[in-house]
Amino acid sequence: MDQELSLRERKKLKTRQLIAGTALELFARRGFEHVSVAEIARAAEVSETTVFNYFPTKEDLVYQGLEAFEGQLLQAVRGRRPGEGVLQAFGRFILQPGGLLAASDPDSASALRSASRTIASSPALIAREQQILARDANSLAAALAEETDADPGDLTPHVVANTLISVHRALIDCVRRRAAADPADPLRLARALQAEGQKALNLLAEGLASYGVRQPAPLLEPQSPGGTT
Repeated sequence: MDQELSLRERKKLKTRQLIAGTALELFARRGFEHVSVAEIARAAEVSETTVFNYFPTKEDLVYQGLEAFEGQLLQAVRGRRPGEGVLQAFGRFILQPGGLLAASDPDSASALRSASRTIASSPALIAREQQILARDANSLAAALAEETDADPGDLTPHVVANTLISVHRALIDCVRRRAAADPADPLRLARALQAEGQKALNLLAEGLASYGVRQPAPLLEPQSPGGTT
């Protein structure tokens, strides 16, 4: 029975990967808005119903990894070590390369650039991404409020959660900019992002009080009424 379930799960995973891979190839060639789910189903040799069984919306074909982020993040924060703060647990999780950034095969860089261009050129995908990130922030805020016994009107969990998700959003944007402009391999890009991400997390750990402090303008020496003498 265990072997049968394992085989079934492997088959489902293979079908899911086939559908997603087919969709991403079509999106890369023609643009997200110009490809229908029916076309994806035909190219993958499955029914439209099968596509929707695996991916409830067309946007989910692109964001399958980002959709799983919420559960993984909450697990990392809730399972943090004794004596460890939320910021440290979040940093350890967010700076761990995953997906295409963790791949070492030659096609990973090309796939990353292709996905970045597909998303950047699609208003629907950009809007969907913002919805996902907003949901992640709300879920994290709820978890933090529950864990810290925060009062219903306490803004602190929401401020912390939205700040952390903003770091995640900034790293996503950084990945896409660099992937589109630089043919560097994903592992090198991952190392660069780790450095940028750590710098942002260090700033949060230190606090924002000294960040961007405007220096006073230098005082001009008064001149005598008749000019210089």
